[in-house]
Parts: sequence; C-alpha cells; structure tokens
Amino acid sequence: MCAHVVVAEDDTKQAELIRRYLEHESHGVTVVEDGRAALDEIRRQLPDLLVLDVMMPGLDGLSVCRTIRSEAGFEGLPVLMLTARSTEDDLLLGLDLGADDYLTKPFSPRELMARIRSLLRRSGRARTTPAAADDATAGAPGGDLLNAGAVTVDPARHEVWAHGRTVSCTPGEFRLLEVLAGRPGQVFTRSQILERLHGFDRYITTRTVDVHVMNLRKKLETNPRRPTILVTVYGVGYKLSDDPRPPRPSEGGRNEP
Repeated sequence: MCAHVVVAEDDTKQAELIRRYLEHESHGVTVVEDGRAALDEIRRQLPDLLVLDVMMPGLDGLSVCRTIRSEAGFEGLPVLMLTARSTEDDLLLGLDLGADDYLTKPFSPRELMARIRSLLRRSGRARTTPAAADDATAGAPGGDLLNAGAVTVDPARHEVWAHGRTVSCTPGEFRLLEVLAGRPGQVFTRSQILERLHGFDRYITTRTVDVHVMNLRKKLETNPRRPTILVTVYGVGYKLSDDPRPPRPSEGGRNEP
C-alpha cells in the first residue's frame, strides 16, 4: 500500500517526524507550513490523505477543512486533524466540518501511523498495483453490494448511491452506512454502532455517531429534517429504511434536529 500524503504542520520538528514515518512505509509526502499552502497543494494535485494541524498561522486547519468540504472534487479526501485541544466540543467541531479522524498532541508515531493506515484502507484511496487501481475505478458498481432500500453501498470500491445518484462520504460516514446497510430495516442502538466502529475511530462517542448521522442526512435525504432513509427510532437508535420507493411529498415523519 502506498499513497500520496500532504502534511500541513507549522512545527518543523513535528512535520519532519511525520514525514520520516510516512516515508518509512513507502508513502510519498509533501509538507506545507500553513493552511493556504495546504489548499494550494491539494488543488494542484489531489492527495490520498491530508494530515492537518488545527493551529497554524494565517488560515487555520478548521478553515481549511471547511473549504475542502465545500469544494467539488474534494468531498472524499480523508482528513486527519492534529491538535493540542482535547475537549469533546473541539472534537465534534472538527468532525462536523468533515474531518475523518482527530488525534490530540502529544501522540505516539505508532498511533499516528495506525490511524493513517486505517483511513487509507477505509477510503480505498491507497494504491497497490496499476492493475488493481484500474479494476477499482472501471465500470459500474460490482462485487458484494449492500442494498438497503434506496441506498446501495459497495464496500470494495468505497462507493455509495442513493436513488441512483452517487453520494460522496467521508470514511467515518461510509463505515456507519456500511454497518446499517448490512442489516436493512434493523434498528441499531448507539451502543451497537459504537461496538461495530470500535477500532476504526478510537474517540468515537454517542455524540459523534449523531454528528455522522446529521451529515449523512444532508447528503441522502430530500429533506434532512424529515428523514425517510436514515431514520431515528425514538428511544432506541437508527436504521436504514428498506423501502426503495422515493418519498411522496406528504410523507416523512416528524422534524428532527
């Protein structure tokens, strides 16, 4: 597995440490020192992963993440945020802006590399051989698909469709959909979702599950405040509807925050 990783980190010693560990695992690395340079670099050549420090001069990491998630073509770029902040509100803010994982400083290089390997594996963006890459991008969805009503999930190609249109998901969102789509119509409690995501996101909590659900509804639903695809079963948890029909204008349950 090899990938092109952009590291946006203004601490030169920290950046050099990350570079050495990435290059040791045969990844290509581009290091930049501020947020504007990070945006320029990924616009010039889309990487497979962005390692993004939150506190940088000029344009900070949160602003960079917000910009990336608002521009076409960058929706599926995995983003790993690095920060000295460790409160849950900071974590949720980063996730709400579209970060896929969040690592607080100080961290061990081994943990950093484990997170990076997980993100690359889940996103499907890391390259192996040219033949494998060609096979992964050619043609229509294939392999063992997960069908849940209006939603189709292709785990092998890391692709999602809703009512026949492609939906771009972050790795965290994709993993949550993969869990729910594996049992269409079944209600999963937040605790059950946490169990299935354990090891993928060490810091995931019930609140981060709710943030992923909120972001997915913006992408899947005609009206995110009246969801008919990713549904809340009040007092229990969440499920993916197994009804393939598009909602009628009069359909849709109660408004949800």
